[in-house]
Amino acid sequence: MEATGDQLILATGGYDHTIKLWQAHTGNCIRTLRFVETSQVNALDRTPDKTRLAACGYQCIRLYDLESNCTVPVINFESVQKNITRLGFQEDGNWMYTAGEDHRVRIWDMLSATPHCSRVFDCQAPVNAACLHPNQVEIAMGAQNGGVYLWDVKSEVHEQLIPEVDASIQDVAISPDGQYMAAVNNKGNCYIWSLSSSPNQKLTTLQPKLKIAAHKRYVLRCKFSPDSRLLVTTSGDGTARIWKSDDFTMWRELCIEGYWVWDAAFSADSKYLFTASSDGIARLWKLQTKNPERKYTGHTKAITALSFRDEIVSE
Repeated sequence: MEATGDQLILATGGYDHTIKLWQAHTGNCIRTLRFVETSQVNALDRTPDKTRLAACGYQCIRLYDLESNCTVPVINFESVQKNITRLGFQEDGNWMYTAGEDHRVRIWDMLSATPHCSRVFDCQAPVNAACLHPNQVEIAMGAQNGGVYLWDVKSEVHEQLIPEVDASIQDVAISPDGQYMAAVNNKGNCYIWSLSSSPNQKLTTLQPKLKIAAHKRYVLRCKFSPDSRLLVTTSGDGTARIWKSDDFTMWRELCIEGYWVWDAAFSADSKYLFTASSDGIARLWKLQTKNPERKYTGHTKAITALSFRDEIVSE
């Protein structure tokens, strides 16, 4: 995400209705973008060409230009209902997906001057999470009814699983190497599936692998590292926990006592982790030492979302 020059940019958003762009290597805030006065920021992602940033919240999806100094969105998506919980971009930036509490995951055509919805999947329950498979055609989803769904955007083939009854799925993640899928819920549990595919299959096969009692409280997010060797889970228990994907044992625990850890993102070399927490501070952790190397202070309320997908953060 390059706002000016070749700077490494971290984007954060939260309950203070703002999105802040930071120099990742200095901790300096270089710009504050205005979000919606009636909503927190639920998720952030940038376009693959690094020129625009998408943000979503209650009844809103906004797109910001990172190459200008403008602090207001360049596109407001029309006819958005209820809480939009997640968004992300296809690797070429041709389309964007969004998930929301209106039960739907939508595909937005980003090639037209005004983005429009081209496909819709109805989960028949509020959707908390969605992520794109590295094959760029399947989307995994997690819903408040406990359902985990896999949907092929092109063929419309789909599958539903319910790993645990009476539990809400809070986030889903697929490893970049396509080997594993993770889903976390409000009971503190993390479920792992092995993924496999073959040319004659219509949809990736999900094979249950493991249940991890990841946290004692609500799990908020899960993400795999770029090298697929690590999985992070964040929670309302004040921790981000790092699990090794070879056996899914816990490798590191990062603590922010007394606060919720809302979101996390790995650096490109998988050696650093950014966290967003309810104390209004984003942190950069060196995983080998478990130490916070840098703090990003400026938000006046909880930070609920962050985005960082860039080159390696140097020491």
